[in-house]
Amino acid sequence: MVQRRSATVVLAVSLSIAACAAPPARATTPAVGSQQSVTTAHGLTVTVRMISPTAQEADLQIICLFKHKPDGDTYLEALKDFDDKLGGMLTALRSRGEFVGELGETISFYAPPKSIAAKRVLVIGLGEEASLSLHTLEIVGRVALRETVRLEAQHVAFAPTIRDQGNATIDVGEGGRAVAENVVLAYDTEKRLQAEGLSPQFDVTEWLIEAGPTYYPDVVTKVAEGVNAGDARIAKRSDEAYQRVP
Repeated sequence: MVQRRSATVVLAVSLSIAACAAPPARATTPAVGSQQSVTTAHGLTVTVRMISPTAQEADLQIICLFKHKPDGDTYLEALKDFDDKLGGMLTALRSRGEFVGELGETISFYAPPKSIAAKRVLVIGLGEEASLSLHTLEIVGRVALRETVRLEAQHVAFAPTIRDQGNATIDVGEGGRAVAENVVLAYDTEKRLQAEGLSPQFDVTEWLIEAGPTYYPDVVTKVAEGVNAGDARIAKRSDEAYQRVP
């Protein structure tokens, strides 16, 4: 039987943070900094927070980028601000062909001093923009969690940054749902491996998903659905050990 250890994970799905104007007397847009959480397997708390990826303090800030386009990549709003604060590092890595952005490709580096609030950056490739699908984000969710454990990052922030590359193919909430479900599943696998002594003990203590005001309410709803779906799948997993004992 696998024993489940407790950890706290906060998810933050951050796409773009655009200012939304509404009449003061009837304003319904959540305030910047708003957040909602749901608890899942291994004590993991998944939270959607309204904050920019440049401002969120974390051991690791994760963003996603499409495969580089020779005729130029799109950087809008939060992503442009992110690249600018990094001194154009994303642009340089892509234009030089040193980070292509194939699906599942990763690169990690420490944030330059006085740039963004997070200590380290992890970039995950989304592959060809024309091939973007919910399956893409399912893969990204698993890669993101496993790289987090590999890098031993306890406080993590996650931002797909798809809208910030000018792409509206995937509904933001549905994308958040796909990522959340697969983060929950991948973390369960990591904890099972640890329980069997097949991987070093490590707990992710915070995972952030940053969301802009336009998408925040829907992301909150859909991420909770993704967490519940992940829990349901975990409940059906075998409790048998991975290794066959002679």
